[in-house]
Amino acid sequence: MVAEVLILHGWQNRRPDGHWQRWLAGELEATGAIVRYPQLPEPDEPVLDDWLRALDAELDGTDPDDLTVVAHSLGCLLWLAHAARRAERGEGAPLARRVVLVAPPAPDVVRGIPEIAAFEPTLDGATRDALTATAWERVTIVAGTEDPFCPEGAERTYAIPLDAEYVEVVDGGHLTIDDGYGPFPRVRDLVTR
Repeated sequence: MVAEVLILHGWQNRRPDGHWQRWLAGELEATGAIVRYPQLPEPDEPVLDDWLRALDAELDGTDPDDLTVVAHSLGCLLWLAHAARRAERGEGAPLARRVVLVAPPAPDVVRGIPEIAAFEPTLDGATRDALTATAWERVTIVAGTEDPFCPEGAERTYAIPLDAEYVEVVDGGHLTIDDGYGPFPRVRDLVTR
């Protein structure tokens, strides 16, 4: 059984009923897991530093041996930014046992959207090392084919350069409610394996 899970939503997400993240929170709570599913500040016009502070607050008091982090879309880039800032400060201890990043948007797409451009990640060896240091286990990227927010594919854009495990969801799009992802057993199984 997974002991504690932190779920990080994306841009313009107000944690609606019907979203796979809300479904996942309910599924995990039913098993007795402690679930943290915060509403991040100003989801329509997010400020990176505000989201980083909110993430720090959520991580406070968690046990890296028992924590699983699941992020979607902009929440993935929040996790990458947090990892990079930790590395800059020389912090390298794992924050979680497992990290699952779902449908991260491509850097060039993020750069083209003024409201979220500050979240644009740099995907290089330093980012790979910083991300790897956040978890005891190998990080997993879950992404749909035909994702308009990552047109070249998350395997090529993220999984390969960041040395992450890759799970493809055929015809998954951006893995949102509009793409048909209310219940999402595949992510639940990755969290609880």
